[in-house]
Amino acid sequence: MTPRKYELIGEPRGDGLRRIRALVAIGDDVSPGDTGGWVQSEANLSHAGDAWVRDNAQVRDNAQVRDNAQVRDNAQVYGSAQVYGSAQVYGEAWVSDNARVYGDAWVFDDSWVYGDARVHGDARVHGDARVCFGHLPRNLREIGEDDE
Repeated sequence: MTPRKYELIGEPRGDGLRRIRALVAIGDDVSPGDTGGWVQSEANLSHAGDAWVRDNAQVRDNAQVRDNAQVRDNAQVYGSAQVYGSAQVYGEAWVSDNARVYGDAWVFDDSWVYGDARVHGDARVHGDARVCFGHLPRNLREIGEDDE
């Protein structure tokens, strides 16, 4: 059995989410006692690997974050979505439904990945981009607004 790397703290909010607190060092920047983001249950965030939910990010329903994936800022992962590998979801981004974000993919800014979408490899989804019902493969590296 994998040792626990975090605990749920405090009473659930009105939406059922609880904040997490690290029990051990996670990666290079989470120390024991550091407070993380919000999850509905321990099923939302794996105790294996360096996966972490931080800031005001939320993971709920049957969604899962695992491996070395990071969800931060005000990002939300919900439904049956999965974020794994070394993927990152941050800013105001949403990943929902049956979507998968994995590999070294990043979803950020105000972008949404939903439906049965798959974003993987080195893909970047940002700006106000919307990806649904398909794949954003590694050879299509970026979708979103220019940063200029």
